[in-house]
This record gives sequence, C-alpha cells and structure tokens, in this order.
Amino acid sequence: MKRLILGLLLCGLSVSHAATAAPEADLWERWTAHDDSSEATIDHAAWTEFLGKYLREDDEDVTRLDYGGVEAADRERLDRYIARLADVPISEYSRTEQFAYWVNLYNAVTVDIVLEHYPVDSIRDIDISPGWFSSGPWGAKLVTVEDEELSLDDIEHRILRPIWSDPRIHYAVNCASVGCPDLQAEAFTPEDMEEQLDRAARGYINDSRGFTVTDDNGLIVSSIYDWFQEDFGDSELRVIKHLQKYADESGAAMIERRTEYDDHRYDWSLNDVQ
Repeated sequence: MKRLILGLLLCGLSVSHAATAAPEADLWERWTAHDDSSEATIDHAAWTEFLGKYLREDDEDVTRLDYGGVEAADRERLDRYIARLADVPISEYSRTEQFAYWVNLYNAVTVDIVLEHYPVDSIRDIDISPGWFSSGPWGAKLVTVEDEELSLDDIEHRILRPIWSDPRIHYAVNCASVGCPDLQAEAFTPEDMEEQLDRAARGYINDSRGFTVTDDNGLIVSSIYDWFQEDFGDSELRVIKHLQKYADESGAAMIERRTEYDDHRYDWSLNDVQ
C-alpha cells in the first residue's frame, strides 16, 4: 500500500513538473501559407486606441493595464476588433502583415480573457485550459481563424515561434503578468515592426525584470530566458550574449565576462494597476 501511494505521489510530481515546463516550438504547417505579393493591410487602430486609454506606467516603470477601469463600450469595441481579426483570411496576406496580425491578436485575446474573469490576482488563476494539471488560459481554444479553433499556445508556440524564429517574439507577446515584457503603447505594425521589436527588447533587458546583478555578484535573469533558452541560442552563454546586445553600456559591462547565470525568476502577479 505504501509503495502504491509513493508511486502515485511520484507520478503526480512528474506530471505537475511537466505541466509547468514551457511548450516547445511545434510548427503547425497549415499556417505557413502566405502571399508576399499581397498589398492588403490590416487596420489595428482600435487596439492602439484601447492601449492608449488603459495602459499606465507605475513608479518602477512597469507598464500596467487598468482592467478595472475598462468601460463597457470599450470592452465591446475590443470584442469587435478581435472578431474582425478572426474574420481575416490571414493565409492570403504577406508575411509581414501576418506577423503583426498574430502578435496583436494574441495580446488582444489575452487582455479580453482577463477582463472576462476579472478580478484575479494572476492570469494563472484563470484555469480554463484542458487537462488535470493545467494552469491558466493558454491551452483553451479562444478564437477561430479560417475555421480553425486556436489557443494562445497555438498562436505563440505553433505559429509565431516556429515560423519566424525570432527571439524578440518574447518581447512582443504579453502574458498579462508583471514579470512579462510590457504591453507596448501601440499595436505592432509591419512598417514599424523592426523598431518596435528592438525597442521592446531594450525596454525589458534594461529593466531589473530582464536581468539584475545582486550585491554578491550573482546574475539573476528572467525565467523567460531559461524556459525558452533554445530561442536565445540554446545555452546560458548565448542568453548572456543576447542580453548584451540590447543592454545599455553599464548593463552590458556588468555581464561582459559572464558565461552563465546563477538563477532565474518571474513575477506572475497580474499586470493590473496598483
């Protein structure tokens, strides 16, 4: 009997650990279709307007969203924006339009699902994903595009990461948490994408959430770099080289001779106004 109980406990710990591991990039081939000859564009002005109205910067330069202050009319406009994106035949658009589309859709749906369940202390409290040991909303099918039901995990790990293979994706998509890179103050657009991605990377890396050196000279990085290490070069040294690329002069100097980090951390508190 004791052996059975021990086995069940070990099994539970194993599954629980697996459930908290970051998903791997797993290409959904169906979404590689595109038409780079297309000149069609997608209007994201509604998303920029929403962000401009409800984003706030706190005393520690963390960008937060005033979930509790969102007016009913703006919630309806957000829902209409998401519905309009869902109706776009995105496979007929260019790669650059697609990238902005998927990033903005991901962020808008994330905010929408938080609003649906608000108030919550953390997005992980929105336990709507399938599976016994699931946490958060990421595995739930939340939007339908081209007759395909999609989850947030599908968009990030089966579309964005494997198709574009750009580590800056992690600075673009937002998981509604303090430890995450900030929601940007405007929608991502094809014409400004490179500058927006670089600005988002610099903003996060030069904040203590990206990395910090402790009083005893320990290097602590965001858990993003540990969970998705393969996206940043698949080694701790490559992660540090990535940090140096976007760090300011003083920050880059602090980690110049580093080859590994000492620990990683992440704050799952909701990025709500304080």
